[in-house]
Amino acid sequence: MVDIHPFRGVRYNQAIISDLAQVICPPYDIIPPHMQSELYERSEHNFIQLEHTRELPQDTAAENKYTRAAATLTRWLAQGILTAEETPAVYLHDHHFRYQGQEYRRRGIITLVRLEEWESRVIRPHEGTLANPKSDRLRLLRALQADTSSIMALFEDRHKIIASALAAGEKDEPVIHFNTDSGEKHVLWAISEAETLAQLRQHLAHQPLYIADGHHRYESALAYHREQRKKLAKSHGDEGFDFVMMELVDFADPGLVILPPHRLVRGLPAKKMDGILNGLASLFQVQKLPFAPPDVWQKVNVFLAENESQGRIAIFGLDSRDILLLKPHDLTSLNKLIPDSRSEQYRRL
Repeated sequence: MVDIHPFRGVRYNQAIISDLAQVICPPYDIIPPHMQSELYERSEHNFIQLEHTRELPQDTAAENKYTRAAATLTRWLAQGILTAEETPAVYLHDHHFRYQGQEYRRRGIITLVRLEEWESRVIRPHEGTLANPKSDRLRLLRALQADTSSIMALFEDRHKIIASALAAGEKDEPVIHFNTDSGEKHVLWAISEAETLAQLRQHLAHQPLYIADGHHRYESALAYHREQRKKLAKSHGDEGFDFVMMELVDFADPGLVILPPHRLVRGLPAKKMDGILNGLASLFQVQKLPFAPPDVWQKVNVFLAENESQGRIAIFGLDSRDILLLKPHDLTSLNKLIPDSRSEQYRRL
């Protein structure tokens, strides 16, 4: 069963850090080198110094990005830059953003979730993982003994019981409220009322959670959990390493925007390219769009949004001069190429 717990979240002290937009950063795996540099320059207290610290040429096993992150965390806590919540809480998080001209609000619950092995099917993945990112996050966990970013997981709130329980929390004063430079807004409430927490625990207990983002972080947390278990002769089962921080979002949340992933195909011999193009033409109507910035990607987005249920694909790189826009001749025939064991939702990807 899913077991959630309130916790004493560590937040920026807004008496010292007045503009939170200058100190936030994205999760480590979407921070390219140029963004990392920009975040370092934005503020000496930007969270990049904990989430994805710079590597230096002189790094050693004893002095490296992970030890520097740990030293920074210790220093910021001592200086009061970061402070811990006085009372254990779960956090109601509203994220307001714009996508393709439309305003959205996604609502999540940030909480501790008890770690479970995949075999239990309590926490369920949807993708595989790679060794290097897991090693990186595990080394950071060992150094900080803290989670720096929430894993995003999905749950079902069919009868809106959880939504109703959370509604009372937003009547209180938020502990965080700020706008980012890109126009997004984040609002956070700390919820510590025993009755509300009991309702959340009860209604989340008997359903699985599906990881939407953070598979590497989850597996790293599992590895750290196993390590610490071996080190302790006795444990009451509620140690910090028995849990991981997650943001839980309802599958039906209107602000849950799920986009198709880009797929990168490598290693195709040049002599096979013509055959691939001919094969595509037998299954799809192929329209060529000249690669001419700046509005080419807007045109691609318009194409992809048209009759989404009928399937739309854009390919870049197969034709060196153009983007190929594909519309199926016949979805039924195309679906016959996909194994029968796959669901209708899978086929429509």
